[in-house]
Amino acid sequence: MTKENFLKGAAILGIAGVIVKILGAVYRIPLANLITAEGMGYYQPSYQMYAFLLAISTAGFPTAIAKLVSEKRALGNYRGAHKVFRVSLLAMLMVGILTSSFVYFTAESIVKLIGNTNSYYSLVALIPALFFVPIMSAFRGYFQGRQTMTPTALSQVIEQLFRVIFGLYLAYTLLEKGLPIAASGASFGASAGAIFGTIGILIIYFIRKRNIRIEIKSSSEEELESTNTIVKRLLSIAIPIAIGAAIVPIMNTIDAGIVMRRLQFIDYSEVEAAELYGQLGGMAQTLINFPQVFSLALAMSLVPAVSDAFARKNYQNIKRITRSGVRVTLLIGLPAALGLYILSTPIIKLLYFNNDLSTLESTGAILEILAFSVLFLTLIQSLTAILQGLGKPRVPVRNLAVGAVFKIVLTYILTGIPEINIKGAAISTVVAYFIACILNFIAVEKHTKTKFNFINTFIKPIISVTIMVLTTWFTYQYTMSLIGAKLATILAIFVGAIVYGSALLITGAITSRDFDLLPFGNKIARLLKAIGLLRG
Repeated sequence: MTKENFLKGAAILGIAGVIVKILGAVYRIPLANLITAEGMGYYQPSYQMYAFLLAISTAGFPTAIAKLVSEKRALGNYRGAHKVFRVSLLAMLMVGILTSSFVYFTAESIVKLIGNTNSYYSLVALIPALFFVPIMSAFRGYFQGRQTMTPTALSQVIEQLFRVIFGLYLAYTLLEKGLPIAASGASFGASAGAIFGTIGILIIYFIRKRNIRIEIKSSSEEELESTNTIVKRLLSIAIPIAIGAAIVPIMNTIDAGIVMRRLQFIDYSEVEAAELYGQLGGMAQTLINFPQVFSLALAMSLVPAVSDAFARKNYQNIKRITRSGVRVTLLIGLPAALGLYILSTPIIKLLYFNNDLSTLESTGAILEILAFSVLFLTLIQSLTAILQGLGKPRVPVRNLAVGAVFKIVLTYILTGIPEINIKGAAISTVVAYFIACILNFIAVEKHTKTKFNFINTFIKPIISVTIMVLTTWFTYQYTMSLIGAKLATILAIFVGAIVYGSALLITGAITSRDFDLLPFGNKIARLLKAIGLLRG
């Protein structure tokens, strides 16, 4: 595969990933206004269980299938490549049957175990998704192995688009039947998305079937691997990836059970506990995901950049990319974290207007704490990308696992304190990401031997953010009584963004080289240089 094709493929998947991320984050806002915090409390635990089961059953398989298919095709063994796909598809079909059957027969026990029986219908509504997603992942892996990324990207966008459409429509139409049923309608959106995503990628496969057959006929006469050998090779690649991918879903699934149980331990009813969990996982957490759209795009550009420099043994370039990557991540994470912190309750009131005042203020207090996790989470993404580019993918997985252990212990202790209650889960999330971030930072310094310029990396971004925070806060405070809280919030965000961008250019916190890591960065840098706003 040529470098141009690789970059084109990465760009296609990257754009699809950003679209999916935006759709997923935006989806939660109208949904929370439809079913309120209580309904989100029934929706969120079932979705965490779904994410966990998908992670352990399918996370590593597209990559494993792509690797084996690509290897066979590189040797001209097209029949062998297609056999890998056929075996993988059968294996994924069995996985789909097993995971969907598991939930079908144990759903009632699962919701009782986590202490949220009203999540039963939401969990059952995800059974079709558990069946179809593994099948879809086999096709995605096959096309990626053929170095064709468009089918995977299209299926991802189709899946998320239909999830949003069906989820919101069903939640709305089922609302009169009660919040548990409405939440199940929202959950079924994932099943609808999986069904349509699978249909989409199947259509693409059958359109290309004729070319695939012609290719198979031109295959070399190399002996085919046995089915057992293929399965063993698939598992050897997929299992380590699945373990890494499962850490966050495991953490969130355990978290849901601990939070619900501990809140009921301190005399909250099941409904009250579900509502508080909905505020945390269904509403506040949604806003934490927005800044990740930008940091994810940066992380995706860091992996090939570091990999290329590492392959060429250009260690000076690795250090430059690392310094620039960390600094640009701070420029994204710092304003997002502090902006959400100072405007936590106004933003919650702006977006989740259909909830009662006490819910909005409680969610705002949760977001005020959770906002700091944005900084550490964005840094984790970039530092993980750097370590992956250096061929050290297990290091960030291990570090995140350490953070997850701290989160579980702290959630159990803090959530059981009446004065802290649900805020304990938010505090433990911040601590978990902080620990993982520090461990990743130490690992990056160790493996790249990079020394960071304290003024350029930390002081200049902090000065720029401080100016932004003060401007944003005063804008909100002095316009709230004149134009109302909602318009004041929007104005404060807009003014803050303009002031922050200006402060970055004035302080020299961002340079033309930093734009190399951003989409269309070169064009933006040239324009800013032309009007004298950007230094070299």
